[in-house]
Amino acid sequence: MFRSLFFLSSLFLSLSCSGQNTKSGEIKLETITLPENFKISVWADQVPNARSLARSDEGIVFVGNRQGDKVYALQDTDGDGKADKKYVLAEGLRMPNGVAFKDGDLYVAEVSRILRFKDISNSLENPTYEVVSDQFPDKAHHGWKFIAFGPDGKLYVPVGAPCNICEPEEEIFASITRIDVNDPQSKPEIFAKGVRNTVGFDWHPETGELWFTENNRDMMGDDVPDCELNAAPEKGMHFGYPYWHAGDVKDPEFGNKGKSMGSYTAPKAKLGAHTAPLGMRFYTGQMFPDTYRNSILIAKHGSWNRSKKVGYQLTNITLDTNSGVEKETVFAEGWLNHETQEVWGRPVDVLEMPDGSLLVSDDMANCIYRITYEK
Repeated sequence: MFRSLFFLSSLFLSLSCSGQNTKSGEIKLETITLPENFKISVWADQVPNARSLARSDEGIVFVGNRQGDKVYALQDTDGDGKADKKYVLAEGLRMPNGVAFKDGDLYVAEVSRILRFKDISNSLENPTYEVVSDQFPDKAHHGWKFIAFGPDGKLYVPVGAPCNICEPEEEIFASITRIDVNDPQSKPEIFAKGVRNTVGFDWHPETGELWFTENNRDMMGDDVPDCELNAAPEKGMHFGYPYWHAGDVKDPEFGNKGKSMGSYTAPKAKLGAHTAPLGMRFYTGQMFPDTYRNSILIAKHGSWNRSKKVGYQLTNITLDTNSGVEKETVFAEGWLNHETQEVWGRPVDVLEMPDGSLLVSDDMANCIYRITYEK
């Protein structure tokens, strides 16, 4: 069933990111540090609660959000490195966090539904959508979703645990599922289990293996357990939740109900406790130096329940020839003042653009940054 939607097109007139969630209401680009010859600028401002990102073949950027009810489309029509048009594609949605693009169509994930906007590039001013699937749980706790199409052509849809820590009664919780969007009868197929909450994943550009970030449980102290970077090269793997966290931390409440530690897949990398790693992408572009090719860029949203804040940064993970993690280094930081503990922005997702530049969404400063490299 199709539904007509409200739309709005407007020019971006300011370079400052304003937002009701920031104390000053102003972006502080001068506080952001990057490796030598990298630069950061504001690509788009006034994008409320900017979260997951996706783009069309023509470079239209789609933006979902978690706290609002809208989905946006942004365009840089004059090629100056800043968005100058914004469209509201939908409103009145429930946590429309996830966005994905395939074969001319935009897909949006609500808590319990997947929506499809057909031929979106040619219907920005009069968009309509249809419901592709309404078979996902309606629980709001970890119910917001990041979605993306895999090499198999299927849409991957995570279903977070409906709690901080619990043993969900329904198998679909704490998993990554996939559906065939071209089959009206397609039901969510569980691809990976024991995943508490992932809000970012991508496929290795050479091996085609799924990699994903995972946010581990709270209320075990400042430094336990680590959040994770995982890889799932095949269907059916179990990553430990709720019995084991970060590979080797036995849960004090549910650990004895599970199997031994070695029965579950350990993470490729530990990313720090409460850092909240969300969006991640393999970098395959030509703009950044060759050392970044096929490495992973991760947005760490930042802690909310730690005595001293951590995260609020972008990190870079390099891999060896066997897809093992060599090291993690800080790529961009400055949204958090470590001395005063004040925060003015929270990176959420990363997206490579056709020219090799990197977009970064910020749901606190309500804007999207663009990171470029010049020799």
